[in-house]
Amino acid sequence: MPRISLIEESARPDLAPLITQIKDQRGGQFLNLYRTLAHSPGIAAGWLHLFTEIRQRAKLDGASRELAIMRVAVINGAHYEYQAHAPFALKEGMSQEQIDALPGWTVSDVYTPKMRAVLAYTDSMTREIRVPEAIFAAVRAHFDERETVELTATIGGYNLVSRFLEALQMPHEKAPMKAHD
Repeated sequence: MPRISLIEESARPDLAPLITQIKDQRGGQFLNLYRTLAHSPGIAAGWLHLFTEIRQRAKLDGASRELAIMRVAVINGAHYEYQAHAPFALKEGMSQEQIDALPGWTVSDVYTPKMRAVLAYTDSMTREIRVPEAIFAAVRAHFDERETVELTATIGGYNLVSRFLEALQMPHEKAPMKAHD
């Protein structure tokens, strides 16, 4: 049961332009996440813009992005986020074996050095906040400055997403999701 009511599109005609924008950028859906965010239209609009940049306009490769998002979801116990992104991780080239190994990635041999750098960086940013130089150097060996900024924003952003979803006990969508944050 969500802690905040989910806005019904028909009940808020004043939000029609925002809801139309959300649906246009999220595969025609007004997802539960945005049905909650719409209680604060300015935050909903800012959120939409930020995650559209991260998800659709960044230079960072999709496999690295989804790997980081999935690891954040595992660390934070964010089931909504995990379920929403597992299909996209597969679509971006992660194997089911790699997804299944995420909880114990440090002892798994299914990850490339680049993937291991992303996972260590995600763990460090999510758990300790401050990233040791060796972990950052491993990331920089695989990503240019723009990609490093985008990876960092992805990890930070999806920590925001998981904390928001879990704090408000966001329910999963009933129908399969076409687009996501």
